[in-house]
Amino acid sequence: MNIGEALHGLWQSFLDFITMFILPDWGSLIGLIPILLLLFVLGPILSLLALVYAIYFLRKPRVPLMPEPAPVPAPLGDDGRPVFPRGEVFCYRDGLIYPPSARRCEVCGDELSVRCPKCEVVRSASIDTCGNCGLVLKLRPQATLVPTVQPPPGGAAAA
Repeated sequence: MNIGEALHGLWQSFLDFITMFILPDWGSLIGLIPILLLLFVLGPILSLLALVYAIYFLRKPRVPLMPEPAPVPAPLGDDGRPVFPRGEVFCYRDGLIYPPSARRCEVCGDELSVRCPKCEVVRSASIDTCGNCGLVLKLRPQATLVPTVQPPPGGAAAA
């Protein structure tokens, strides 16, 4: 083989390689259109939606919660003993009314009680169902919202 034939073979290989780009197989390219649409149209749209959702989720305003209220002393009746409202968690020994999520007294460590709103039978606060009337009273902690400071009516000009 001489140098001329080697150069001719190299040139022919180069031309065959270039014809793939100059004269493409249009049937194969048309078959790629759905894949290209997914990659170049639907892909960026879904990526932007995911990005917007992530930014919103990370920056959305959160409602501040107040700390759970401290136990308050129960009002005293005419006989000088504490009077506990129905459906409220309380410690009889210390005469304190607790928030709904409390289960033990902070002062004496006793288990707290609750008076059934229907039949007024006193039971443990950890039991959901009244043993006398069957009323289900589930005492759960509830979120307490902090009131937000609003501008005065009329906007900042009125202030």
